[in-house]
Order: sequence, then C-alpha cells, then structure tokens
Amino acid sequence: MLEAIKIISVFAIPLFFIFILAYGHFKGIAVYDTFIEGAKEGLTTAFRIVPYLVAMFVAIGIFRSSGAMDMVTELVKPIFSLLGGPPEVLPLFIMRPMSGAASLGILAELLKVYGPDSIIGRTASTAMGSTETTFYTISVYLGAVGIKNARYALAAGLIADMAGFIASIIICNVFF
Repeated sequence: MLEAIKIISVFAIPLFFIFILAYGHFKGIAVYDTFIEGAKEGLTTAFRIVPYLVAMFVAIGIFRSSGAMDMVTELVKPIFSLLGGPPEVLPLFIMRPMSGAASLGILAELLKVYGPDSIIGRTASTAMGSTETTFYTISVYLGAVGIKNARYALAAGLIADMAGFIASIIICNVFF
C-alpha cells in the first residue's frame, strides 16, 4: 500500500499538468496564452497588495515589540488553562490570525524545544492546520479587489479561528 502511494505521488503532478494541457487542447483553449494572461494579472495583483502587506507587517511588528502580545498572553492564560490547553502554545494562538510567517516561526520554536510528538507540538501543529491568518487574508485579499468594508468577514474569520483553536486542544487532549 505504501509503495503504491509513493508511485502515485511521483506521477500525480506531471499527470495533472498533462491533463490540463490535453483538456485545454480539446476545448480549443490557447493554454499558453491563457497562462500568460493569468501571470500578468497575478503580477498586477501583487503590486496592488504591496501597501496592504507593508501595513500588516508594520502592525504585527508593533504588536510584538510593544509588549502587547505578552500582555494579551498573560490576560488570556487563565481562560486558556480552563480549556486544558498547554500555556506554551498561547503565543501561537494569538499570532496565528495575524501572520502566517510569525506563527510558523513560533511553531518551529515549539517543535524544536518540546518536540513534534509532545502534547505541545501536536496541539500547536493541529492548530496551525485548522486555523487561518484571518487579518492577513482579509487585508490582502479584500484590499486587492478594493473592498473597504469587510462587514462580517473579520468576525466570521475570528470565530472560525477560535473554533479551530478549541478543537485542536480538545482533539489533542482526547487522542494524545
């Protein structure tokens, strides 16, 4: 079984590309020209979102270096302990909705210090896989298309993140 999965994984991406090219050919689509148009749009979008990225990174830097993250961590720690979550992962839970790169750095540090098979490593890894960088996503994607009023997107995203965090604690405590 494991050998079959290895063989499939080697051929999956090349076969997918061949499928796309063949499908485009049979549908009469100029695949290369369409790809070039998409690449141009991608570059245009990338240039449009740069100000939003810069603003987000500056805000995250200020949040971390001002000590606000440490204050929020200490404030939330008693509630977090009631859920049975290891307090070591709390900085990850706070940073994850803001920055994927920063939360990945926190995850790497947790895995280095406590190991991937510890309850801390498993909870942190499960949380990373079940949550999103909500602030980043909203600022970049909505900014890229010019939407100024996110309406309920922020609240919905943060509620989904909270559900992912709570689920990661419960699932890891139950199964590990």
